[in-house]
Amino acid sequence: MGNLDLTFLNWDLISKFVIKGFWFSVELTVIATIGGIIFGTILALMRLSGRTVLALPATIYVNGMRSIPLVMVILWFFLLVPAIIGRPVGAEYSAIITFIAFEAAYFSEIMRAGIQSIARGQVHAGQALGMTYGQNMRLVILPQAFRNMLPVLLTQTIILFQDTSLVYAIGAYDLLKGFVTAGKIYGRPEEAYLLAAVVYFAVCYGLSYMVKRLQARIAIIR
Repeated sequence: MGNLDLTFLNWDLISKFVIKGFWFSVELTVIATIGGIIFGTILALMRLSGRTVLALPATIYVNGMRSIPLVMVILWFFLLVPAIIGRPVGAEYSAIITFIAFEAAYFSEIMRAGIQSIARGQVHAGQALGMTYGQNMRLVILPQAFRNMLPVLLTQTIILFQDTSLVYAIGAYDLLKGFVTAGKIYGRPEEAYLLAAVVYFAVCYGLSYMVKRLQARIAIIR
């Protein structure tokens, strides 16, 4: 520990190596969250539809994805898809597609739990007004479910941000890659990993604190 020199990190180094990776990690988190929620909602509605032709493939997909480590999904897509289609996909696009596909399974379970948390009386009230299944979900159930699920969705997003470091395995230039590159160039790999951990901790702790505040505020409103 006595050989550590954290002073090697300066603004010039941050602007050249770290910021680029940080913005990609944020971009990947935002895109994967939005895509995961959209496709996760579709999967949740398929599982709750009561129709085997819809519920069965959705269940297989969700359980299958949740049983496989994310890094394996990333590597499989990055290595196998180019061999199938005959051309490379690229590390960044591979990361975006696999994160959306993977996170959709987790967001699906959150959405399904949120929908099921709404009292059945709400569903019956919508049906009594003559609403179709789609109208009932869009106008009555999902708005209430989203509010119930908001803290959990945000918590999953924080976990997603942490998982973006896994794209380092396929060479995508994320936040961790930026620190590692700087560490190799300046000959300070230990310090680079340590500082990367500090940044991840600071971002995730700050976001977690905000989620707790939001959760407390929602609980008070209720």
